[in-house]
Order: sequence, then C-alpha cells, then structure tokens
Amino acid sequence: MIYILAFFLPPVGLLFNGQPFSALLNVVLIVPCLLLGLIVHPLLLVPSLHAIIAIAMQRREREHRELVQAIERHGPPPNWTR
Repeated sequence: MIYILAFFLPPVGLLFNGQPFSALLNVVLIVPCLLLGLIVHPLLLVPSLHAIIAIAMQRREREHRELVQAIERHGPPPNWTR
C-alpha cells in the first residue's frame, strides 16, 4: 500500500514511511521534473521512482537490522558455517 501512495503522492509516501529528509528532497525534485517533463515526458516519473526506491531501500535495511539482532539474541542457525 505504501508503494501505491509513493507512486501517486511521492512526498506523502516518504513522510508516512518516516523519511522526512527524503520527502523534502522529493519536493525539490518535483519542481524541475514538472518543468522539464513537459518536454521530456519520462522525467515525470523520476520523483515517483525516487520515492519507491527510497522506501524499498529502507525496508531492506530494516529487515537486515532485524535479522542481525535475532542472530545476536539467539545465536546462528544450527546448520550455519563460516
């Protein structure tokens, strides 16, 4: 659901995901993309793509952090070798 919001309203999607600085950067990015997007139409997708990629990266970082914390708490899996 957050990805749909990020596609249609990129700064709002970033704010709901807890990324206020990325949302501010996205607002700044929207202005030139709207102006230049009238000439080069694919530029209209740049703010949405930025929001989707930023949300996906933070989600992956959060999953990695949770995995590391679980390994620190409970030890490595039984078949884990170095």
